[in-house]
Amino acid sequence: MKKKNWIGKNGPLLIAEIGGNHEGDFEYAKKLTRLAIKSNVDVVKFQFYLGSSLVNRIISPDRFKHFKKFQLTKKQHLYLADMCVGNGLKYLTSVWDIEGLEWLDSYLDFYKVGSGDLTAYPIIKEFAKRGKPIILSTGLSYLKEVQATANFLKKINSKYKSKNFLAIMQCTSSYPTNDDEANLLAISNFTKKNITAGYSDHTIGSLALKTAYILGAQILEFHFTDTRKNKRFRDHKVSLTLHETEELIADLRRIRSFLGSKIKKPTSSEIESNHLISFRRGVFLNKDLDKGNIIKENDLICLRPNVGIDAREYKKIIGKKIKKDIKKFEKLILNKNV
Repeated sequence: MKKKNWIGKNGPLLIAEIGGNHEGDFEYAKKLTRLAIKSNVDVVKFQFYLGSSLVNRIISPDRFKHFKKFQLTKKQHLYLADMCVGNGLKYLTSVWDIEGLEWLDSYLDFYKVGSGDLTAYPIIKEFAKRGKPIILSTGLSYLKEVQATANFLKKINSKYKSKNFLAIMQCTSSYPTNDDEANLLAISNFTKKNITAGYSDHTIGSLALKTAYILGAQILEFHFTDTRKNKRFRDHKVSLTLHETEELIADLRRIRSFLGSKIKKPTSSEIESNHLISFRRGVFLNKDLDKGNIIKENDLICLRPNVGIDAREYKKIIGKKIKKDIKKFEKLILNKNV
């Protein structure tokens, strides 16, 4: 791992989540993985689970059938992991089955805890004991619940006191998320508390992701698909395609340039263009005045360029005696002609 875990090629760490968009079809999963690799994101993400270890088949039989249908095998996950790593990207999966963590762990540089597992302390404890960086999604949660889980992680392993080892993702667990429920200002709230903040998106389009980056999100996660046309599974609707992901990356690069530095000072182009002189105003006389006249404020006018006496220094020449005849708009020089 890098010393700074949340650094991406294009600014923020970009996670393209295939998740369940393969709908249990391994060939389709491979196709989506190839497209995600081509998109130039940093991380390709999946979900590992077994229906039997995730959903209570007695209480929620329909949900149990859904997850059984969408699950991939151990061998298939390892194949996808090798695809990602072999192409220079990180492989990531939300591990919802702790036994699966044993054979996936060597592929994972960090762990992702999904929103639904934020309160699953027995599972979270297993991640924390291993000590790898953790990304924690916060859909469904009150701030106090997020803080409680973060504190739980820190008690298990002091590494999670470092923002380099724990990232908190603003997330709304609705598919799609309405614009007025994205609540991106929560990102600013996290950054003020010196927490690594990210955003896991379920809105339509990519505008929320760009806004999140502007607000300080260092990790951006979004669902990824080949097309939304004729798709019935809900996650496709909130997913970006290859072309849209490429557009997002191009926009993020521009935004990164726009953001620039927190230090306010003249830029190189402003200095090289001489605009500090040509755009600013100096002080001049608005009439001809002869030697010996006393300069009054109503004798002055501020005009571009800022030569002679800076407009900020106008008070220095009010009440001064003119040392020689001065023409209207002539450059004024302190202690020489005034």
